[in-house]
Amino acid sequence: METQNIATTPFDGQKPGTSGLRKKVKVFQQPHYLENFVQAIFDTQTDLEGGTLVVGGDGRYFNRDAIQVILRMAAANGVSKILVGRGGIFSTPAVSCVIRKYKTRGGIVLSASHNPGGPDEDFGIKFNAANGGPAPESVTDAIYERTRTIDRYLTLDTPAIDLDALGTLKLGDAEVDVLDPVADYADLMESLFDFNAIHQLFNSGHFSMRFDAMHAVTGPYAVEILENRLGAMPGTVMNAEPKEDFGGGHPDPNLAHAKELVALTRGQDGLDFGAASDGDGDRNMILGKNFFVTPSDSLAVLAANAHQTPGYATGIRGIARSMPTSQAANRVADFLGVECFETPTGWKFFGNLLDAGRITLCGEESFGTGSDHVREKDGLWAVLFWLNLLAVRQQSVAEIVTDHWRRFGRNFYTRHDYEGVDLEAAEGLMDHLRILLPSLTGKKLGDQTVSYADDFAYTDPIDGSTSERQGIRIGFESGARIVYRLSGTGTAGATLRVYLEYFEPDPARHQQETQTAMQPLILIARELAQIEARTGRCEPDVIT
Repeated sequence: METQNIATTPFDGQKPGTSGLRKKVKVFQQPHYLENFVQAIFDTQTDLEGGTLVVGGDGRYFNRDAIQVILRMAAANGVSKILVGRGGIFSTPAVSCVIRKYKTRGGIVLSASHNPGGPDEDFGIKFNAANGGPAPESVTDAIYERTRTIDRYLTLDTPAIDLDALGTLKLGDAEVDVLDPVADYADLMESLFDFNAIHQLFNSGHFSMRFDAMHAVTGPYAVEILENRLGAMPGTVMNAEPKEDFGGGHPDPNLAHAKELVALTRGQDGLDFGAASDGDGDRNMILGKNFFVTPSDSLAVLAANAHQTPGYATGIRGIARSMPTSQAANRVADFLGVECFETPTGWKFFGNLLDAGRITLCGEESFGTGSDHVREKDGLWAVLFWLNLLAVRQQSVAEIVTDHWRRFGRNFYTRHDYEGVDLEAAEGLMDHLRILLPSLTGKKLGDQTVSYADDFAYTDPIDGSTSERQGIRIGFESGARIVYRLSGTGTAGATLRVYLEYFEPDPARHQQETQTAMQPLILIARELAQIEARTGRCEPDVIT
């Protein structure tokens, strides 16, 4: 079967963000657009030739078409074996699991994560390295530079492969293995958590829960693990069927986009436990009866209780959190006597720390939590971790978290998102803050005194690489913080994220409503950045 050498020209703007290249579907559907980016991967990642590659995605619109393109190109570029999930499905953490289990040379993940799906919505692609994690900046920079000069790509002229039947097929000189996308991941989860204890919890007669798969990729995973292996009642998994448009919903597991689940946990007859995951399965939301667990608190609680689960019974080596994530995890690390690292936003920054054995648990405030079991954040893993704690501690979600606050104090925390902001206006706001930074230290803002103000820069303690301009930090003498960032996960305009936290050691004040308690800090953040004047927005679009 002869390899086709197709002439092409570069496209502008194929620079991967924090989670790969994300654009509207129609952009990816342009002739040669996807092919150029994929060829740039093969041209720069030469270890893939003669090796094994994992390919799969979250099932959103264009997923199947893109996989057929990638399979042909992988075969044409000398990849010897390709592992693809049945139906083209693989959750992002499952891709990492499979890369690591079968020691492949990397993987291509097709997803725009929590962004909407459909013909007029979003699509994405990223390369995961041989450790199972998102490619580091050195790799994504090389891929981007290649897209700027690319003049040809390689492919085969072959019919589409049947992705719906398990088995092995030939594609040119390559072997394509269509795998059960759930089995390896489910086995890994069973090795980490006490499935017997969780099974007993489900069959105790006094525990109720729902998991909202949001018509996204975790549906099959959650049904297999929660209902089939752990014995949860049929129907425990809501919106379990993956759909190309996520059922018309927004597959982001937060209070704004999982309203049906949130409502089920409210009131006297509310569920004991609610959880959700996002489009590609790497994010999570945890709810108790009338109780929302912030992702920052979730990381801290899991770290403090990790020894109560089989996979982490010997303790943890360290913790890492993204810079905007609250400092609650730092307090646990100090108590345990382990290191706690503050990294830029983006899961790839945890990879070196995990590979070097410096950390066991890591998390981002944007509903991402994970550990050294894979090299991606992992939504269903976090849900199973919480279920294991509920089974062992025999307490409610609210009791576990409030006990944690009594031990360590409470970091009140919130994030305000201003979505679809004019890019020029958003960048102007950030430039305005950078100009102010040198004059802020020692200044009084409201009832707070600034102790430091900087544009966060990170030097990787493992390889010495540096990442600059990662977000504006304003720290106060009280321990409160304000952080401003422009998100790299959207496809239109800019999303301004404002993160706010303050520490409250007094248990008598822990039950305050978060937005009310933080109102003085919220006003300082808005006035300092001139948000309304510069963006035209008087209120955030999403508050979490």
